[in-house]
Amino acid sequence: MKKYSVFAVAREAMRHHTGWDRAWRDAQPKARYDVIIIGAGGHGLATAYYLGKNFGITNVAILEKGWLGGGNTGRNTTIIRSNYLQDPSAAIYEKARSLYETMSQDLNYNVMFSPRGVIMLAQTEHEVRGYKRTAHANALQGVQTEWIDAQRVKDLCPIINLDGPRYPVLGGLWQARGGTARHDAVAWGYARACSDMGMDVIQKCEVTGIRKEGGKVTGVTTTRGDIACDKLGIVVAGHSGHLADMAGFRLPIESVALQALVSEPIKPCMDVVVMANTVHGYMSQSDKGEMVIGGGTDGYNNYTQRGSFHHIEETVRALIETFPMISRLKMLRQWGGIVDVTGDRSPILSKTPVENIFINCGWGTGGFKAIPGSGWAMAELMAKGRSPLTDDFGLNRFTEGRFIDESVAAGVAH
Repeated sequence: MKKYSVFAVAREAMRHHTGWDRAWRDAQPKARYDVIIIGAGGHGLATAYYLGKNFGITNVAILEKGWLGGGNTGRNTTIIRSNYLQDPSAAIYEKARSLYETMSQDLNYNVMFSPRGVIMLAQTEHEVRGYKRTAHANALQGVQTEWIDAQRVKDLCPIINLDGPRYPVLGGLWQARGGTARHDAVAWGYARACSDMGMDVIQKCEVTGIRKEGGKVTGVTTTRGDIACDKLGIVVAGHSGHLADMAGFRLPIESVALQALVSEPIKPCMDVVVMANTVHGYMSQSDKGEMVIGGGTDGYNNYTQRGSFHHIEETVRALIETFPMISRLKMLRQWGGIVDVTGDRSPILSKTPVENIFINCGWGTGGFKAIPGSGWAMAELMAKGRSPLTDDFGLNRFTEGRFIDESVAAGVAH
């Protein structure tokens, strides 16, 4: 794999960019692999990458029924933060945030990480108490956040209206080192690095069955034939329950659509990310000038990726109270993603009842921000049998009553 650099760009410019290699190989499936990862989204590709980088396991196939990064990785609002309340959550999200800071250098691929800062608005007295509590918890966890008053919020985001008719801004939880990254670039960078290590990224290869023998996985059946493996990782977000059913066990999750939209491009007016849980929306401005707007999940289980006018109208109507200027903008496009939600609003990274099958799911709307930390932890779990980052996120917590309640930190989503 050729290294990307300013010199490489200059050289290829001189020869009309005819010398670039493919970013990753168009691989054909082999008969057997040490590890198969189902799902070539951010989490699946990151798991494969850290299996190779940290543990030297490179006989790996990443199977994708559609195209690489075509699921939730390409259908989110790119927000990165780690200001979670519970210790296990803060640990894995902070690991992810720190890995994002050096990801472009690690992968030799520009993921456009922008540490512009994230404000979570407090618009009720209940939120004031909740975010101050989170700020204290973050201080004990080593996560850099702070409570800021309403005037500091206005200084950081001048377009905001502090005196909303229903929900005035009372302050906010500020994480200066949070931000955004380019979602597609994250997937492409990991895929390129995996391919360079000799792993096979196989697109248009749907898994239709999981083969077992004596309670242990032996391989998968796909639309491109049977493939044997020693270990199997299921990392398919909203379709996790479907794959688990193939393997013979059930998951305590629900799948729902999460919608977002972008406005027409406008001049720079907002250089931070603002999340407003009370009015149920969040917003940032992309490098192209579009206002990136997201809201809450649908109120019913579904698998749609198209979005609906009703939910977009609800989200925009709520945000207009806090950002009156967006009332004059036109919507450019909208989309939906399928998220899997657990009862405690925390993910599952766990062994399963089938030996050597591992599951990574349940991220709700926290999936993109967790990609590198999730991949790091999942790779360690698959390679060594346990990881300190995954110990509290096992399936057994639901039978033992060890819930990791993040319904406040993930309040916009749920």
